[in-house]
Amino acid sequence: MKMSRLLVLITICVLFAGCAATRPLTDMAAGAGGGALASELSKGDPGITAAGAAGGVLISEGLQYASAQQAKKAELAGYEKGRSDAVKQQYWILINQQKEKGQQQEQNVRYYEVPVPEQKIDGVILNPTTKYLRIEE
Repeated sequence: MKMSRLLVLITICVLFAGCAATRPLTDMAAGAGGGALASELSKGDPGITAAGAAGGVLISEGLQYASAQQAKKAELAGYEKGRSDAVKQQYWILINQQKEKGQQQEQNVRYYEVPVPEQKIDGVILNPTTKYLRIEE
């Protein structure tokens, strides 16, 4: 008999809460469940029944808080991952642009040999060498 009244109470709570409001619905269900459990264990003592209902609501709110914190942490991790991926993508775009630019420029580049004779600078003798002058057209 008492369980049927509890089911009617929960059904009424669900109808008044609506489907979009999950937090009040969860609080009402947890409060009703806590109150019913406390009432059964205390053999109908109103003070303990009220305390059980309040305890059910507090447990529901605690779970809601933990869920919100977890969601916030996951959102932050996703945001940081997205930023990291965007930076990597920009890096590879720049690298590929430089490669393409380098390949295009190499087609219009010539090197001229410039022989450098033996020199004596500040008492140091430098051996003869060949330097290359890069010319882009």
